[in-house]
This record gives sequence, structure tokens and C-alpha cells, in this order.
Amino acid sequence: MADDRTTKYVLNEENLSEAWYNIQADLPTPMAPPLHPGTGQPIGPGDLAPLFPMDLILQEVSQERYIEIPQAVQDVYRLWRPTPLYRARGLEKSLELPDRVKIFYKYEGVSPSGSHKPNTAVPQAYYNKIAGVTRIATETGAGQWGSSLAMACAFFGIDLKVYMVKISYAQKPYRRAMMETWGAECVASPSMDTNAGRAILDADPDSTGSLGIAISEAVEDTATREDTKYSLGSVLNHVLMHQTVIGQEAIKQLEMAGAEPDVIIGCAGGGSNFAGLILPFMPAKFAGGKARIIAVEPAACPTLTRGVYTYDFGDTAGMTPLLKMHTLGHTFMPAGIHAGGLRYHGMAPLVSHLFDLGYLEAQSVKQVAAFEAAIMFARSEGIIPAPEPTHAIRVAIDEALLAKESGEAKTILFNLSGHGSVDMAAYDTYLSGSLQDYEHPAEAIEEAMTHIPSRA
Repeated sequence: MADDRTTKYVLNEENLSEAWYNIQADLPTPMAPPLHPGTGQPIGPGDLAPLFPMDLILQEVSQERYIEIPQAVQDVYRLWRPTPLYRARGLEKSLELPDRVKIFYKYEGVSPSGSHKPNTAVPQAYYNKIAGVTRIATETGAGQWGSSLAMACAFFGIDLKVYMVKISYAQKPYRRAMMETWGAECVASPSMDTNAGRAILDADPDSTGSLGIAISEAVEDTATREDTKYSLGSVLNHVLMHQTVIGQEAIKQLEMAGAEPDVIIGCAGGGSNFAGLILPFMPAKFAGGKARIIAVEPAACPTLTRGVYTYDFGDTAGMTPLLKMHTLGHTFMPAGIHAGGLRYHGMAPLVSHLFDLGYLEAQSVKQVAAFEAAIMFARSEGIIPAPEPTHAIRVAIDEALLAKESGEAKTILFNLSGHGSVDMAAYDTYLSGSLQDYEHPAEAIEEAMTHIPSRA
């Protein structure tokens, strides 16, 4: 039990997680299966074999509660895991919170690439390596995923081609430089390198791109080469499972702090950092636990708060399996907000399923309000957050202030999924007063939804 001045709760390497937690073993009702884009029938492992190594496919459909983390992956994890849990004492002081209101954050920005993404990049590169794969194609939004996979591929000697959403490619040049430093090739998407990219550019030469378009390009790249597999940094079950090392550590660290969360918060785009924090807490929730769990998304890409729960493609060109998820439509084109990692048209099927069952809440936040919270956090805690988790910080602050006003005792936990040290152009825009809010027009969302293949 730490004394009341403790600021960070640190686990040593002996506490490194030895297995990922697979929530599919504990779901009250099973998830809807992915469907073949051609036949509309549930897909099997063989249908995914052209895209992924078999070990990852088996993890995608596994019903085992725990899946052992290979020693080679654990050895790389040791570079930054376990990550610290912080008591946000500076932020609490800035908000003038009473002792009964506490804020904790799990900090994933200590990884070499600065975000939570290596938690899945490393095992994905490892499983591709042992399967004999020599090249991987992927997409990235803000660049956290692309840079993390570039690092992981460097560790395991795999070539990497990254299709980076064009607006982020322009906004975040140092993310591209990170990828190239680790040996990856990075191009702006839509690109002239694929049929999907050329078709988009023919229709709209000024397209700023989307994650859906970049996925189409990476999948096409994979399908046209014998030496290449595809890798995804969010959305899929095995990706979210790899991230559960976050929540497993957080549970142990909160025990060190003598605290139990009343509210658990994460930003949500595709769902990976959010799921990584909250999934290990879900068994307690299923058993009647009272903790509120809140997914926070940008108002410019509000999949949970304004999307529909149905089958849709994971990419713009309609090349991927159909996934049942909360979606704005696979042709949806979000505004060029700085939180590039949250600009995906769909939410992870697993997160969507838990939301549909009523175990999760969802809120949307505009980017100016998110950056206001980020500035307060940076000036009180010292860490400059990536644009994505600023959304979680906003809601954590709001929850703390509500508790302060109501007289409640409340312990708040959120995931600070990465630092913003290579996102300073976004902060420069905010500090200059030129950052604008975007809230997608209802008619634009409705138009995109007309392209959803099924509302079943």
C-alpha cells in the first residue's frame, strides 16, 4: 500500500503479462461472425489465409480465455513494459478537486514509438516472421500504427510498405520520418501505387484520404504479391486481445494504490487502446460491477454515437470481409481533424458488441474542447498528449468536475495512449487560434450510410 504522496505506480519486469486475455471466452452472448464479401456466408480460417498468418487467424476466432505470449514477444515488450500508472496529482490540483475525487492514467507513451501500438505490432511481426513472411503491407492514420509496425518489422527483419492517410501524411511529416528511420516505405494514400488508389484519385484528385481507402490499398497490395501479408493495427479481435496487457497491468497497479475505478475512459477510433484498457475489467462488469466504462470519439467521426450497428466493409473499396460493427458507412469521408487515429468509419466489432449489449457508454467531443483539456493536462502533468487521447482527458476532467459539484467520491481511470511530441503542428494550430471544430453534417452521414451493403 503506497503512501498518499505516491505519483506513479511501477511494476517490475517480473510482473510482465505472460498471456493475453481473450474476452470471447466470457462474453454473455457470442459475437456475430464475419461474412464473406462475395457469398455473404460466415468466413472460415481458409478465407483469411491470403491476408494473415495462421497463428493470428486462430487467435481471431479463439474461445480460449488466455493465450500465451511467446517468449520472443515478451523479450521485446521488456523494452517498455510494464508501463507506469500515474496519479494525476497536478491535474487534480489544477481542478481544485477534493480528496474524494481521484484521477489516474495509464501511460502508454513510454514505448519506443510513443504509443500503445507496439503491443500488437510486435506479436504481429513475430507471427509473420515464424510463418516465413518477408514483407507486410499496412495502412496508418496518424502514423502511430505505421511507426510501431515499422519498428517491429525492423526487429524481426521484415520489409514493410505503409499507406498513410494523405491528410496525416501532410500534417505529421515526422511520423513518416520515424517509419523510414526504422526501414519502412511510406506513401500518401490515396496513391498511384494501386488500382484502388488510382480510382479514388481519378474521381477526386484532391482527396485527403481515409483509413478505409488506405486499407483498400494495403489489402490490394497484399493480394497481388506472393511474398506479402496484411497487418491491421486496430478493429480485429486478435489486435484488441494483444492490447489487454494494458488493462492487466492497470488492475495490479490500482491494487497497489488501494483504489478501485468508478469510471474507466478511453478514446475510441478503431477501438484498440480503449479495448486494451477496459477488456480485463469486463469480467467484473459482467458480474454486476458498477464501474462506468466510457468510449470517447471525435464529433467529426462519431461511429458509436451516430452510426448504425450492422454489417459493413472494413475498407472503402469493399474488398474486406463484412464485419458487424457500428459504422458510418465504408464510403464515409471524415474531416481532416488532427486526431488522425480516430478517423475510421467503423468501430471494432468487439467494442460494438459490448456497446450494443449495454456494458459501455459513448460520448463524442469536438477537437477544440479536446485540445483545451490537453493544454490543461500538459501544464499540470508535464506530458504533452497525442491528439487522440485528448478526447479521453476531456471526459475525465468533465467527470471529475461533476463529482466535485455533486459531492460524490469518484475514482477515474483513463488511458493516455501516447505522447504528442511529433504532433506539435496540431498544438501550434490550436495555440495560434486557428483550430476549427468539425461536426459532421447529418446529411453527409446519411449519404454514406446508403452505401452500407446490409442493415441486417
